[in-house]
Parts: sequence; C-alpha cells; structure tokens
Amino acid sequence: MAEEDTAATFDEMRALLAAMPEPDEAAREKVVARESLLTKPAGALGRLETLTEWFASWQGRYPPQLEHPRVAVFAANHGVAGQGVSAYPSSVTAQMVANFQAGGAAINQLCLMQDADLRVYELALDHPTQDFTQAPAASETECAGAMAYGMMAVEDGIDLLCLGEMGIGNTTSAAAICHGLFGGLAADWVGSGTGVKGEVLQRKTEVVAEGVARHKKMLDDPFEVLRHLGGHELSALAGAILAARIARVPVILDGYACTAAAAVLHQADHRALDHCLVGHLSAEPGHGRLVEAIGKQPILDLGMRLGEASGAALALGVLRAAISCHVGMATFQQARIDGPAN
Repeated sequence: MAEEDTAATFDEMRALLAAMPEPDEAAREKVVARESLLTKPAGALGRLETLTEWFASWQGRYPPQLEHPRVAVFAANHGVAGQGVSAYPSSVTAQMVANFQAGGAAINQLCLMQDADLRVYELALDHPTQDFTQAPAASETECAGAMAYGMMAVEDGIDLLCLGEMGIGNTTSAAAICHGLFGGLAADWVGSGTGVKGEVLQRKTEVVAEGVARHKKMLDDPFEVLRHLGGHELSALAGAILAARIARVPVILDGYACTAAAAVLHQADHRALDHCLVGHLSAEPGHGRLVEAIGKQPILDLGMRLGEASGAALALGVLRAAISCHVGMATFQQARIDGPAN
C-alpha cells in the first residue's frame, strides 16, 4: 500500500476528468469525405461507417489504424461474496486467473483469433473488499489506488483497449453500483450472474438493497458509490477508461460489470465515455437498463454473460471489419465505376 501522502485521491481523478481531450473532428471529417467516394451506395455499410468515424476521431489519426489492440482483464475478490450471492466460491477467481495465464479460457481463444495482446491484472486476490452490507467496500486510498493501478494498462503503442473483469461476486457489486447511481429497485439491477436462481437470487437482491440502503447518505458522489459498493477490479476498470481517454486510446467495454464501472465516470461527467463503445448486450437484465441510462448502443447481442472481456473481444472483430472496409475499398474513380446520379 502506498504511503498516505503519496496515495492517489479522488480529487486527482476529478482533475483528470476535467482535462479530458475532445474528439478530433478533422479526422472524423476525412472519414466522412472518403465514405462518400467508396464503391457502395451512401450509408450502405450502416453502423460500420459510424464506427470508423468514431474510431478515427478518438484515435486522432487518418487513416485510422488498428494494428495493436490490447485486451485487459482485471481480477479481484469481493467481501460480499461471503453472503452467498454466487454459484461459485471466491477461490474460483484465482483459479480462473491461472486458467487465463495457461491459455485455457474463452478470452484466450478470442485474443488468438483477433491477434490481440492479452494482459491479466490481479488486484490483491488474498485481500478482498469489505462486505458492503457491513462497511464501505474500500477506503478512498484503496479505491483511488486501484484506479491508478488500472491506468497502467494504457501503454504507449496500443491502438485500442478492450476491457473486462473476473471476480466472484462482482455482478452483485455491479448491481449495487447501478442501484446507487440510477435508483429504482434493487430487483431492477440484479440478475443470475454465475447462474444463481431461486432463493440465492432472492438473497442477492436483498444484499444489493441492504448495501445501498446502508450507504445511502454517501451516494451523491459517483466516486463514493464506487468506493462504498464496488470492487478493486471495478475501480481499476474505471481508472483504465480514464487513462485511455487522456491518451486518446479508444475503448471497447465488455458486459454488465465492466459497464457498471464505466457508469461511475459517466455520472461524474456525461462526456467521460464518449471514447468508449459497449461491445455487447449481456444477458444480465440490468445491462439493458444500464446501457440505456448511459446512452450507448451495444455492438453485439449474443445472449452472453461470461465476462472476462469476451464480448469486447468479439466486438473488436466488427470494428476491424469497419476499418478494413473503409481503408481498403476502392473509390468509384479508382474502380472506374459510374458514381451515383446527381
């Protein structure tokens, strides 16, 4: 743990939010100009065209380049898992990290297919957060420190950051964060997670409601929502998203837990996720409400709820396709094809 006088603080995170760069409109306009010349009817590639505009504007480069994507998975444990809210014990977090490192998880296969660099970041697996039904999940020093740790995933030379997580109990924290940020009922935000149902699902809902009620007086500040109800890996995700914005690295978010971490930044500043896409719509019922609340349209909807950046890695393929079409297609003039009639 860092010394108190050198520890990261929420004020430092707020200062970074205030310094966020805006999109490069010149790069976006160059995409639009070339799209009008390509051998296809105007708008025929649909959302692929707007994805290319988005990517170029945040990368700040024309032509856009996607050669060095990174997939970053943050892993941590949650004290609230002791409330029996998951189908799996907390020991599975470390076991899955070992599986990632051995190449045996779904995300390993997807990264191989996408030629993406996979990095797995462990956050003190032997020291879970506090059970948020009993106490704040973390101190400000711990929470801001995890955010600072997450920022290390944004290194020079990467073109895109795909983000995901692993942590038994983290859909409970994600639901609590969403309930704390956006209100409604706990049941609006709670889903099956690792596959719980019946009495366990009901207990999970009760735990989320209990945690939000306990910390209600502290939930006016989104960073305090993250501190009181979140997890170390969720804080790290928020930090990685913020660092990517400062470095002009576009981001693809994974599913429910990842988007919940991102929503903290959105509630702090509604522009904070403009450089982010949501890779897929999770089967978790709260994810649909969440992406609507933050004004995002997921790229894919495959009924997935795996986590570990799997949906983000799949969406990477769609983004690659968009950029390849834009950069590689011939213009009407190059192909000697008659353009549209005026």
